[in-house]
Amino acid sequence: MMGPTRPSPKDAPMPQPASPIAACYGRILTRFGEVVAWLDSSGALLRLEFSVERELERAAHLGTPRDDGALGGVAEQLAEYECGTRKVFSLRRAASGTPFQQRVWEELCRIPYGTTLSYGELARRVGDPGAARAVGRANATNPIALIVPCHRVIGHDGGLTGYAGGLPLKAALLAFEMAHTPPPLFA
Repeated sequence: MMGPTRPSPKDAPMPQPASPIAACYGRILTRFGEVVAWLDSSGALLRLEFSVERELERAAHLGTPRDDGALGGVAEQLAEYECGTRKVFSLRRAASGTPFQQRVWEELCRIPYGTTLSYGELARRVGDPGAARAVGRANATNPIALIVPCHRVIGHDGGLTGYAGGLPLKAALLAFEMAHTPPPLFA
């Protein structure tokens, strides 16, 4: 008789590191909807979420002060993205996550604007080809939407799958980027 199977290290729940304390949060209106962004005391971005009500509840619960003005750099880069002139964000990020999540999030930032990648290919790029499901979970826990572009990850069949902001938003972000990406010179 076989004993219970042990989950692989990526399937096992991992303790979350202590979250950095947010110095402030603020709201930014974008063409894709309103977002709530959080900064630490050094001005690094901790979170950027489209789930405004949930984030406002979080702020109230934590007693975090609102300071929209402190988010000027974030708002400026989002506005440049919306104009199609910013393809890569250069904001300092300080998202809290496991070492595996951090590797996935860094690799997400390497997916070029206007392109997509499958979960399996992303798993290969982080050095663990069998970890497509774990990569999917890391995407689902990405606290910095849009700027850490988890919307650029799609199913192996090319279909849109999972996005915290909802599939219509994911489709809109991808369509926007594709429309602002020039075709290759030698296709």
